[in-house]
Amino acid sequence: MKLAFAGTPEFAAVALEALHGAGHEIALVLTQPDRPRGRGLQPLPSAVKSLALELGLEVQQPIGLKSDDVVTTLARCAPEALVVAAYGLIVPRAVLAVPPRGGINIHASLLPRWRGAAPIQRALLAGDQETGISIMQMDEGLDTGPVLLQQSIAITPEDTAQSLHDRLASLGADLAVRALDTPFEARAQDESRATYAAKISKHEARIDWNEPAPAIDRKIRAFNPTPGAVSSYGGLPLKIWRATPVAATHVAPGVVSHMDANGIAVACGGGTAIRLLELQRAGGKRLSASAFVAGSAIAVGERLGDV
Repeated sequence: MKLAFAGTPEFAAVALEALHGAGHEIALVLTQPDRPRGRGLQPLPSAVKSLALELGLEVQQPIGLKSDDVVTTLARCAPEALVVAAYGLIVPRAVLAVPPRGGINIHASLLPRWRGAAPIQRALLAGDQETGISIMQMDEGLDTGPVLLQQSIAITPEDTAQSLHDRLASLGADLAVRALDTPFEARAQDESRATYAAKISKHEARIDWNEPAPAIDRKIRAFNPTPGAVSSYGGLPLKIWRATPVAATHVAPGVVSHMDANGIAVACGGGTAIRLLELQRAGGKRLSASAFVAGSAIAVGERLGDV
């Protein structure tokens, strides 16, 4: 099938590679403009652009999709369908109207739950037991179109946003290929069950030790790898990358209650506690808890604080 593809990050690149590998003709790839990234803040291509160029595909990087030029370019390519995955912008009606089969979106949640920009992180933060992929026929709304195909996966106690992303990206690619190869009846979403996955902001990543350990554990996993859950020690930011809830303690929230080779136990709200397993000082490398303890003066009875 002749397709156009719109996407930007690695999640989308996995789908693009699968569609190309399945024999579909990718007539056009739309991705967002190069953005400053890394220590030098040099403009770098998206994962989708890098892959598309490697595959020898035509790439366009419009600032937005509302211009007539985008519609003209898409019409010139004459795709049968537009496949969208984490593009980052609402696709307007004029663009969706060009392909005969419209737009098909790969979304990383079980719609109508977690419509929006950060479904993976929101599912982890909420303590959801499962998530999945929805292949949706696009309309003008934010992830509001009817669902063509859906498959769930379990969220494990060890899942981070990265591990869940990787599993969902692979599943989304597989389901996108299936959705194009097999006709599925579109099923309207139940609006009464809709929830919104707002974009993650850095202030959300700050750890409040008055929260119970399970909630803090979910935050640490949801913000791994970005932006990283953060507290402070000695007046400087301290990122927490891995932890696990442990037996209850009776000291004040934020106080280090125990340290050994297995980690640093910190009291949390409600008499709960969490063991920190991997930490990172400002400007330093990620360290195991034992390596962190060996290189710092942290001691039982000290308190970790907010940044």
